[in-house]
Amino acid sequence: MNEKFSGKVWVLGDDIDTDIIIPTEYLALKTVEDMKPYAFSPLRPELAGQIKPGDIIVAGKNFGCGSSREQAPEVIKALILLITDFSL
Repeated sequence: MNEKFSGKVWVLGDDIDTDIIIPTEYLALKTVEDMKPYAFSPLRPELAGQIKPGDIIVAGKNFGCGSSREQAPEVIKALILLITDFSL
């Protein structure tokens, strides 16, 4: 497969669990769009506001590990990211 992608690359590292992807305190918000600004806030509070459509997250091992929080992949999808090897 020869696909070309363009966008800013965000490097996050290892062990980014679902509590980092979307912290528990924001799960009570009504919609994923409401949660989206808080994505990755324990890691870098400003990150969700900086990610743009077409950007790419590069994460190390265990990305998405932790509880089976269904909102975590939904928030990432709302940020419009390309993800490979997601453990959820």
